[in-house]
Amino acid sequence: MAFWTQLGLLLWKNFTYRRRQTFQLLIEVAWPLFIFFILISVRLSYPPYEQHECHFPNKAMPSAGTLPWIQGIICNANNPCFRYPTPGESPGIVGNFNASIVSRLFSDARRLLLYSQQDTSIKDVQKVLGTLRKLGNSSGLDLKLRDFLIDNETFSDFLHHNVSMPSSAVEELLDAGVDLQQV
Repeated sequence: MAFWTQLGLLLWKNFTYRRRQTFQLLIEVAWPLFIFFILISVRLSYPPYEQHECHFPNKAMPSAGTLPWIQGIICNANNPCFRYPTPGESPGIVGNFNASIVSRLFSDARRLLLYSQQDTSIKDVQKVLGTLRKLGNSSGLDLKLRDFLIDNETFSDFLHHNVSMPSSAVEELLDAGVDLQQV
């Protein structure tokens, strides 16, 4: 049998069946319409909630390195939503943490250990370790929370805009002293 003959016989059979079963035909047409009208009534009684666009602080993937990955997890644990683009959303930027003290310490130590091929590398390592010991032992060192943040870091913006802290309270918090021994 040809395709068109089969199709014609199938349509004729369907038409004959529908003509004999009028109640079933009405149910098959009315049931989807009934469900559709329920959806329309729900949509009209509960209008959609409009939310502003959400920008999240960037989080580095594990392939970016262990330190940026851990910093991304710890620094963005609460996963805040900002109305405006964050500094780390630019393409090619792995993290906002590149100029933090921990990142600089690790990059300096890495540079000392990996790239220094001179005889002074041992002396440089001893200088770094001596400086770290001094930082650990000195309680009179006047370090503030502001010293640990970079210029365009989102922490102060977050406190000012999203938590609605007054700018004077944000400044007081950023000028708070940090004791390295407790840290």
